[in-house]
Amino acid sequence: MQRSNPEKPKFIKKTVIFTDYKCNNNCVFCIDAEKRGIRGKTTEEIMKEMAASRKRGSTYLEIIGGEPTMRPDFLRLIEFSSSLKFKTIAVTTNGRLLSYRDYAEKIIKAGLTSVVFSIHGHRPGLHDGLTRVKGSFNELLKGLDNLKKLNFNSIGSNTTIVKQNYRFLPEMGRWLLKQGIRNAEFIFVDPNYGAAKLNFRKLVPKISEIAPYVRECLDIGKADKTDHWHIRYVPLCYFPDHLDRISEIDEVKKFKSEHIAPDFENYAVESSRAAIGRTKAECCRLCRLNNICEGIWREYVRHYGDGEFKPVN
Repeated sequence: MQRSNPEKPKFIKKTVIFTDYKCNNNCVFCIDAEKRGIRGKTTEEIMKEMAASRKRGSTYLEIIGGEPTMRPDFLRLIEFSSSLKFKTIAVTTNGRLLSYRDYAEKIIKAGLTSVVFSIHGHRPGLHDGLTRVKGSFNELLKGLDNLKKLNFNSIGSNTTIVKQNYRFLPEMGRWLLKQGIRNAEFIFVDPNYGAAKLNFRKLVPKISEIAPYVRECLDIGKADKTDHWHIRYVPLCYFPDHLDRISEIDEVKKFKSEHIAPDFENYAVESSRAAIGRTKAECCRLCRLNNICEGIWREYVRHYGDGEFKPVN
């Protein structure tokens, strides 16, 4: 018998599938810089993972890479995931192949419901300098424009924060709003792996240096009353007045996520995240935010120490 008043689930079950690590950009900070040679998954392997995650109760599917739109089977994967009745089918992409309108139209018709663009600068010189592909910014803009012309409105952005772009965060925030993007994440670069680990001093800024620019950027989104305009992977002692704009705090309330990649599986992302890659200073135990703060990257402390962190009373 069907229940007349079903209870709303407390969490959204989310599956993130990493298809492979191939990419048509070559970002200077790429966390997967040392993984390019790892074998990508076959179509059948990915479909099997999609079906299994749906049986486990996932309603939110995110497909990432590398650059998943490069795969010849990407359209087929979207069609298959749509047949499984995922409520959300999202892709994180550099957007370059979406510059071909026919391609953009096909994947939307196949069932894609959300697109998150990786945008690391608000002008060609900055973005292309970080992707190391001349013209990648203009192709991204064309892809964004194609989606708008197709009346596709579920568009978000990810911006990796590095030394080269953090001073421009307020300008980027205003630019993103002008593009019609109201769902944005600003992600402090992960130096535990990949290119940022290999080139730490060149790429990784200090939290104390980026914080004023991040706060200004967050305030721009808040003033525009955006629902999701967040900072990720930072210690909370620098953002006590922006706790409603912290990705991890928001996620642990909303999601139960799993990550399935060619070289690892994690079926408890939110609960394991801090233990896997983050650390805290001794003084953090005195901070009133300690229980909800996930700390800072271990590799960050190895290079810069923990003298920047002050407990919030």
